[in-house]
Amino acid sequence: MKTILTHLRAYRRDCVLAPLFKMLEAIFELFVPLVVAAIIDRGIEGGDRTVVWQMGSILVALGIIGLCCSVTAQYFAARAAVGSAASLRRALFAHIQSLSYTELDQLGTSTLITRMTADVNQVQSGVNLVLRLFLRSPFIVFGSMIMAFTIDVPAALVFVVTIPVLSLVVFGIMCWSIPRFKQVQGALDRVLGSTRENLSGARVIRAFGREAAERDEFDARNSALTALQLKVGRMSALMNPLTYVIVNLAVIALVQVGALRVDDGILTQGQVVALYNYMSQILVELIKLANLIITINKSLACAGRITSVFGVKSSMTVSASPRASGDPTAPAVEFRGVSFAYAGAAEPSLERLNLTVPRGQTIGVIGGTGSGKTTLVNLIPRFYDATDGAVLIDGVDVRDYAPDALRQKIGVVPQKASLFAGTIRDNLLWGAHAGDPTDDAALWQALELAQAKEIIERKEGGLDARVEQNGRNLSGGQRQRLTIARALVGRPEILILDDSASALDYATDAALRQSLRSLTDTTTFIVSQRAASIRHADQIVVLDDGAVVGIGTHDQLLAECPVYAEIYYSQFEKEEK
Repeated sequence: MKTILTHLRAYRRDCVLAPLFKMLEAIFELFVPLVVAAIIDRGIEGGDRTVVWQMGSILVALGIIGLCCSVTAQYFAARAAVGSAASLRRALFAHIQSLSYTELDQLGTSTLITRMTADVNQVQSGVNLVLRLFLRSPFIVFGSMIMAFTIDVPAALVFVVTIPVLSLVVFGIMCWSIPRFKQVQGALDRVLGSTRENLSGARVIRAFGREAAERDEFDARNSALTALQLKVGRMSALMNPLTYVIVNLAVIALVQVGALRVDDGILTQGQVVALYNYMSQILVELIKLANLIITINKSLACAGRITSVFGVKSSMTVSASPRASGDPTAPAVEFRGVSFAYAGAAEPSLERLNLTVPRGQTIGVIGGTGSGKTTLVNLIPRFYDATDGAVLIDGVDVRDYAPDALRQKIGVVPQKASLFAGTIRDNLLWGAHAGDPTDDAALWQALELAQAKEIIERKEGGLDARVEQNGRNLSGGQRQRLTIARALVGRPEILILDDSASALDYATDAALRQSLRSLTDTTTFIVSQRAASIRHADQIVVLDDGAVVGIGTHDQLLAECPVYAEIYYSQFEKEEK
């Protein structure tokens, strides 16, 4: 809750004005039954049409003034709710961006998307309704009771009994439903996670004939969410009928008491109608309050989930005096006894890796699936911190660098080519360093190095050709070449190609490697399952189940490393058939 209030501070004026105008509307509304009573007692019963017209005019004026107050309150409430939600969403996004891969892996993509969208929207609705109704509804309820006492004390005792009973029902249901709404949001996360996995892995699911199994798993999660929502919904749905029953019983009691008081000449017919109107106002406001409480329950549950994300702190700490550069005479990259295990993993993904990489060398990293190739290169830009040992760049531990300074030294091309909706130019400029001017010549040079120049030249618009989200209008090879070009735009000191040429044919792959050799000042890491892609590297690191089983040149490993020989000969035997 403190998190929400923090983002509402910028809208303190709106948070005061919105309920203030709602209270003014409520005050005018409380006078309506008294005006109606005057019309009945003095105008209709007394046969005085002047009174009817005068009081009718007052009713119209009260309605117009109330409408103006209501619209004004809605404006300020909406402004505070939308503005605070936007601020909260920005802060949440910025916080997520500050987390390391370790925390992102633990939280999960689907739940983060849910909390940034559905949960924040629910909090926004809650803030809006609270500002408009949280004070107005109780004010009308207790104001109606007080006004009833000004008319007749014995009749007003019906209000004294009714309001506590109604409060007990409303708040009892609220206390029961709050934890259940949290469970509903958790079940929703699981459904969204399943949906996201099925959509992103649709081809793999079809390839292995897993449609039925995935459908059954989704149905199970969806059924669990449905059952939980029905359970909470049934209890929440009891609020309206219970309040209706209680209020209508109170109306019956009020009419009976009023009728007896009219017979005794203590009350007039107009006063009984006023009492009935006050009870009707209580009914309407309690229904609003009941719906408000349901929304508040959901909003509190969502706010708690958002707060829990803010409570997650990055496991990566920044040095008190971060370095911006290292020793230019030191090795470009050095692994000293590096071991790494993912959070919650039973076994390490890398064990006791020692590797020294001089400047300008090309390092090949090869191994079977799950051998730790991507893990190794992810430690260089400090996407993860080594569990044991240290990774050094230019002789400085990566943990001692300022994060921005470290990432500017490194260009990373991930396994999955990710492009953003926009133009080719927009995507390439992502690789440029902040503040450095980048002209079209630099972009074309990067495209030429990545073997993508001819592709872009053939496209209508050239650098300004449109790219759809994730590059859906491009082939797999084109996407990979554009992501490589993007990494080359900033002329990084260290270039990491994480299996980023898998969609390229052998001729294009060879041409790409040949062009990269011209970057004599760049240290290149090539992760691949193709032996042909790394056979000409200065050093080749062979991994097997997280352990380094060989480091050397192609010829050395072919003679001394059985794992590398098995990978190489299996691939070249297939090529010769």
